[in-house]
Amino acid sequence: MRILVIEDDTRTASHLVNGLRESGHIVDHASDGESGLGIATSASYDALVVDHMLPGLDGLSLIRRLRESGNETPALILSALDKVDQRVEGLRSGGDDYLVKPYAFTELLARIEAMARRRAPEQATTRLQVGDLYMDLLSRNVERAGQPISLLPREFRLLEYLMRHSGQVVTRTMLLEQVWEYHFDPQTNVINVHISRLRKKIDKDFDTPLLHTVRGAGYILRPGD
Repeated sequence: MRILVIEDDTRTASHLVNGLRESGHIVDHASDGESGLGIATSASYDALVVDHMLPGLDGLSLIRRLRESGNETPALILSALDKVDQRVEGLRSGGDDYLVKPYAFTELLARIEAMARRRAPEQATTRLQVGDLYMDLLSRNVERAGQPISLLPREFRLLEYLMRHSGQVVTRTMLLEQVWEYHFDPQTNVINVHISRLRKKIDKDFDTPLLHTVRGAGYILRPGD
């Protein structure tokens, strides 16, 4: 699943993001309500994990605004407030579940999975497409214009991230964090090497390139013109 964590506490956010990534999910993070709202409305997610007490725009207001705009992404609210009326307020604001701090990570993960199962018929994604490039997330098959493309595990993960962010500039930092799970720059050319290999596999034998370098910014995967 692709999950957005909106949490202002650095330590809590790091624990959540790392745990969810180790569980096999793609995770983005926002540290305040306004940026979280912007990210949630500009990309597609399978689930949101939203802290109640966020700076600026609080978690419940964020969820209300998402629902008012027609965004129905399942949202799990995290809060230290444990009174019944507070939990009810959270659910009535548009939250799908409410978890009181402190909590066990295994319970949080189970609640996210349960939310996803409830929405699975309308939101489950098993196939990605950008132009004539296709990826099947279940069989892990990749093809372009009907031609199969063989990818190594890291190349598959890199391409999946690029496809999920199709049309968006993906920075080096985003790739290091999301694909390699580095939270620092190792000062190596690992990204350049993998991008070069991936480009040869998905673009070299085709007329129209899909993977582009945005000088000084990063990379973008977009349908051919």
